[in-house]
Amino acid sequence: MEIRRVTDTDDPELAALVAKSDEYLSGLYPPESNHAEPLDALVADDAAFFAGYIDNKIVACGGLKVLEEDVRFGEIKRVFVDENHRGKRLALAMMRHLEAYLLENGIPVVRLEAGPLQPEALSLYRRLGYRERGPFGDYRLDPLSVFMEKVLDV
Repeated sequence: MEIRRVTDTDDPELAALVAKSDEYLSGLYPPESNHAEPLDALVADDAAFFAGYIDNKIVACGGLKVLEEDVRFGEIKRVFVDENHRGKRLALAMMRHLEAYLLENGIPVVRLEAGPLQPEALSLYRRLGYRERGPFGDYRLDPLSVFMEKVLDV
């Protein structure tokens, strides 16, 4: 999979994948527990969004926002793989790309929020070394949220 940074949110293929992501999450969680970031917010100055391509077709995406609280950290957002391409370790490749991007930009702490109804995602994050923690940022305790953090090897 080739991973490219997204700067143009007008790509219909990208919009279709993001819509699939939204549909998937809204099928699992009520609106108050669905924290999908708008795509425009992920191409802002304090963020980065990437698309994964196979044969010049978008099959995966993932993004991050850079935030500051107790430390400066990156929050992983919108990691999603088209259902026709699951099982190919594309989410793993996207996560590694996002982590490398953060390290290249001097940000060794990564946080994320995922839901308990996404066991495959939670399993991937745990295998990558993410550990559960309490809410961060604007998040609140929610039985439909799992908060995780990892300190990257510098």
